[in-house]
Amino acid sequence: MTASPDLATARTASPDLLRSVFRRHAAGVAVITAAGDSPVGFTATSLNSVAAEPPLVSFGVGVSSSSWPVIAEAEYVGVHILGEHQEELAARFARSGADRFGPSTDWRSGPEGVPVLGGVSAWLVCRVVARVPAGDHRIVIARAEAGDPAGGGRPLLYHQGRFTALRD
Repeated sequence: MTASPDLATARTASPDLLRSVFRRHAAGVAVITAAGDSPVGFTATSLNSVAAEPPLVSFGVGVSSSSWPVIAEAEYVGVHILGEHQEELAARFARSGADRFGPSTDWRSGPEGVPVLGGVSAWLVCRVVARVPAGDHRIVIARAEAGDPAGGGRPLLYHQGRFTALRD
């Protein structure tokens, strides 16, 4: 049984409060990609399975992100589930100004021309069905069209502001 919350220490909602609360929430790490004049991609911890029928996923993307202009127009996106061995890949796609698709990134053009990353635990190519305004972000809802879950391995997680792995 857990202790009752101390309501006397409750803080007024703010961006800092939300960040502090969600640092305590472990999240799986994914990379979202899309094809534009040049490929784009970013690290996401907001990936969710929405429905099995039809097969829908969602993720959030900031409208100030360098990837947003391409994601805003993309018909298809790539969704990549990262393994615990891919901390550097996650960091590269999270870093502003990084050469995300440079020589150190294993990728190829996949279904619908979407950049597909190599060595990931699993990937999907999804058709975007909605972009929902949500504050300074958009929630993208997309329908899975193709993919491969065969990469295996244990997932990469994000917790307390850093990448980590499951413990036995």
